[in-house]
Amino acid sequence: METIEFDVCVIGSGPAGFAAAVRSYDFDKHVCIIEGGHVGGAGIKNGALSSKTMWELSRDYALAKRTDRGYQALGIKVDYNEIMRTVAQASREKQYQILSQIETFSRTPESTCSLTLVRGMAKFKDNKSIIVTKSDGTQVKIIADNFIVATGSIPREHPTIKTDGVKIINSDHIESLKKFPKRIMIVGAGIIGCEFATIFANFGESEVHLLDSQNKVIPFEDDDVSDYVNDKLSEIGVNIHHQASLREVREEDDHLDVILDHQDGHTEVVAVDVMLISIGRVPQTSNIGLENTHAVITERGLLEVDAECKVADNIYAVGDISGNMALVNIAEMEGRFAAKAINSKIKYPLSYHNISTIMFFSPEVSSIGLNEKDCQSQNLSYKVIYYHHSLISRAIAMRSTDGFFKILVSNEEDPLILGMRAAGPQAAAAVVFMASMINTNQRLSDIMRTVHPHPSISEGIQECLRTLSAKTIFKQKAFPDKIKFKTWEAK
Repeated sequence: METIEFDVCVIGSGPAGFAAAVRSYDFDKHVCIIEGGHVGGAGIKNGALSSKTMWELSRDYALAKRTDRGYQALGIKVDYNEIMRTVAQASREKQYQILSQIETFSRTPESTCSLTLVRGMAKFKDNKSIIVTKSDGTQVKIIADNFIVATGSIPREHPTIKTDGVKIINSDHIESLKKFPKRIMIVGAGIIGCEFATIFANFGESEVHLLDSQNKVIPFEDDDVSDYVNDKLSEIGVNIHHQASLREVREEDDHLDVILDHQDGHTEVVAVDVMLISIGRVPQTSNIGLENTHAVITERGLLEVDAECKVADNIYAVGDISGNMALVNIAEMEGRFAAKAINSKIKYPLSYHNISTIMFFSPEVSSIGLNEKDCQSQNLSYKVIYYHHSLISRAIAMRSTDGFFKILVSNEEDPLILGMRAAGPQAAAAVVFMASMINTNQRLSDIMRTVHPHPSISEGIQECLRTLSAKTIFKQKAFPDKIKFKTWEAK
């Protein structure tokens, strides 16, 4: 068996693993990246990049079908296989960027640092070595001073309904579908479930059903945001089954009969062609030999890590497997942090506060910081301002006024920004601006010195904040349904 020695060995080439590997290279290390599946992990294939490519295509298609803009596209049609070829092309572009960088910094006799990709399934032999089994059955032993586990996560299985990859699928199987299902049931009304509901509804080729076990989609958000997402899903044709549980799925010759039990006591049978299970993801900790190390796996199946992403001795864990928010930006942050921890280069501790997110619905919804539920659970006094896009000139010009800004600030004379929710075009860009304000502890008096360009969507942020001092151009009294303000006092 061939034995190769490295300074750092990273297991997994997804967002967390690749970020950790590249940052380790920055610290003049010889780095080995082990990947048993797709280069780039779920961040590229069967995950973030592929699903968001589908969303972008579906959004463009839905826009092209509109007839309220003074023009009409004739003969427009969509082909699922062509859509998936485009999605695969997007994934390949990013994969080859990763591969190109690895080859650029590949190991040579004279190199002082390098990146090396080893394909195969890794299994710890002990804290200092792993065995990699390649697809042809051959094995190689990797010895390293430090290991970073970044094996990510896989779709959570339903407790009673098993996927078959054909009629009952999870997100890993989306690309294997041969055509748009005539009828699809999506089980799970969290972010991913609502995103796929949006995608299939936008294309307009499927009757879309969304199973929500609670009484609101994305229930972790404030009720007004959840209600907004719910209404927009309904407007594009998604049939939402609230407060219902999945009792049984009966496979008929040419379809599935889905039996739903509602909390009010009635039972409903829905006929669909495909069922998509979207009830979260679970960490991938099995079959990598962690039992041969000093690693501790929690009851939730996560690796127990300390403040420096350390699992035990010389082993670190980053990304979905570490149990924090399953987001690409979080994974990359942790991967980079672990590389710094190994090299004693940490200047600031990891912070999971004020992490910005994008939810790809119709329209997109972005968030940063606290919402009202968070503030109330922390007994934190706040003021909240809501400003509708229909008052923003750029949104009017775009003929896209279906959105809003909702900003929370501390309840004091010169408040701090606590959080924001933004829905509509350019929502993500707006949140980035506010994230910068939050992370630098800018107070309202500082933020209001910024003059936003006109016409721009971000002018809505400016007007939203002007509401606090009654200096808005459009007044709440004239538009009570479009400009809202309230105060909540801690008890």
